[in-house]
Amino acid sequence: MKSSASKIQRRAVNGVFLLNKPLGISSNAALQKVRWLYRAQKAGHTGALDPLASGLLPICLGEATKFSHFLLDSVKRYQTTIQLGHSTTTGDVEGEQLLKQAVPELTEDLIEAVLAQFMGDIKQVPPMYSALKKDGRPLYELARKGIEIEREARPVTISAIELLSFTADSVTLDITCSKGTYIRVLGEDIAKALGTYGHLTYLHRIKTGHFDLIPSYTIEYLESLSEQEREALLLPVYAPVDHFPKVQVPEGRSEYFSRGMESNTEHTAEAQVLVFDGEKCLGLAEVTDKKRLVPKRVLNL
Repeated sequence: MKSSASKIQRRAVNGVFLLNKPLGISSNAALQKVRWLYRAQKAGHTGALDPLASGLLPICLGEATKFSHFLLDSVKRYQTTIQLGHSTTTGDVEGEQLLKQAVPELTEDLIEAVLAQFMGDIKQVPPMYSALKKDGRPLYELARKGIEIEREARPVTISAIELLSFTADSVTLDITCSKGTYIRVLGEDIAKALGTYGHLTYLHRIKTGHFDLIPSYTIEYLESLSEQEREALLLPVYAPVDHFPKVQVPEGRSEYFSRGMESNTEHTAEAQVLVFDGEKCLGLAEVTDKKRLVPKRVLNL
């Protein structure tokens, strides 16, 4: 029986860590590892990466979780390689081979013409191997049992596709896209438009919202640091919405704001704003057309 002394003493840690997630582990496993290293009471990630995908996975600790949905909804940027010639059950190298077809002769002009078809607002059919749910069950559970159900196409936006390189049977791309985009599906669709089948062999996220990947911020790097050094790497709790306008709380209204009470404000724009008392962030508020400051996310710091 383990003694209580062996249990990790969780503590209030608040901030954002820009993890470079490795291959081979789930986003949740990476999240729990970072949470354990920080001994944080509360943590959440901001958009899952498959085990066979790597790259930027912002981890929100403590009060920063109140802003995590802004990153979930943000634009993402990836680099990916599509292997042409056959498809797989999962759309990546983890799945079993399905259909084969010869790869046509590739040229830069041909590839660029095909990529142009996927720019802008498009519709995607979500893959069976996904965490989307049907009657409360993730689709991947059904897929593993050989069950396939009809999925409705969903709108997504592809802001940019850049051709980085290609070989006789592969294409490597840099893609900027909206939330909800399945790069595996996009890879399969691009392969079909090229006249063959395909699947991903590489997927690396390099941007989430206004955050860029910091390659050195790995789990191994965190493990090598002291607790104090780890905390020095954390961005402020409001980092996910740091680009929002910042206003000072009206004089004498700090405590009222922290209780969720409205205040008058001189700020005129109807928008969401970060509210500060001096240098301390109190939370996120909405400015109404009647110049009222309405708390939406109150921080407990």
